[in-house]
Amino acid sequence: MVLRSLDDDQAVDTISIPLAGKSSIADYMVIASGRSTRQVASMATKLAEKLKSELHRTPRIEGLPVADWVLIDAGDVIVHLFRPEVRSFYNLERMWAFGDAGAADAKAGGRATPN
Repeated sequence: MVLRSLDDDQAVDTISIPLAGKSSIADYMVIASGRSTRQVASMATKLAEKLKSELHRTPRIEGLPVADWVLIDAGDVIVHLFRPEVRSFYNLERMWAFGDAGAADAKAGGRATPN
């Protein structure tokens, strides 16, 4: 559902990183970019609404007022939405991949299935 929502909102470079065995904070981390702060904020708001209506979860959201980097904690899935410049600066994909070849497979085409 998370990946579908981001795809519907034309997120850029969406990846899903399985965190099993790497961290206990969530099962998956999803990272995506928006072309502007307005798109990032819109994607975050729509995703939060879908999580609440479809899964009856109220996610915690950080960073929405500025929308350079918005974090959505949906329990078993953590979503990071960035403007491209901010995403390249923090490079979370590299940090969480720990050199795994599997991170490359997590690109949108080889999606893991977070809800």
